[in-house]
Amino acid sequence: MYLWLKALHVIAIIAWMAGMLYLPRLFVYHCDAPKGSIQSETFKIMERRLLKAIINPAMIATWLIGLYLVWDGGWYLSGWLHAKVALVVIMSAVHGVYVRRLKEFAADKNTRPAKYYRILNEVPTVLMIGIVILVIVKPF
Repeated sequence: MYLWLKALHVIAIIAWMAGMLYLPRLFVYHCDAPKGSIQSETFKIMERRLLKAIINPAMIATWLIGLYLVWDGGWYLSGWLHAKVALVVIMSAVHGVYVRRLKEFAADKNTRPAKYYRILNEVPTVLMIGIVILVIVKPF
């Protein structure tokens, strides 16, 4: 059962990361769309569906399955896991920032330039690199 849950955990992570990398790209393009335009309204639909159908469920599954794996595998005393959880908490905070930005776009109240979203788009990648290294290498 543990290995099946581990596989589901990895699948959930992949889905979460795909959404976390794609949503800010949509924001970059949304910045260039005139408010109220068909293009802007289409971006709003795409962003909302991506968040509700993929990113949110994937994050929830990642956390729930991951916490179970930690408990079942007895990993809760491992130093590498504490560092990994810290990075996953930061990733979850970035997720929260994305939700706030999505709400701003939905209300036509975005004030940030496309460059902000290009930079924000790199944060999940850096976090993911750290998380993967901690899980695979287990340096401490």
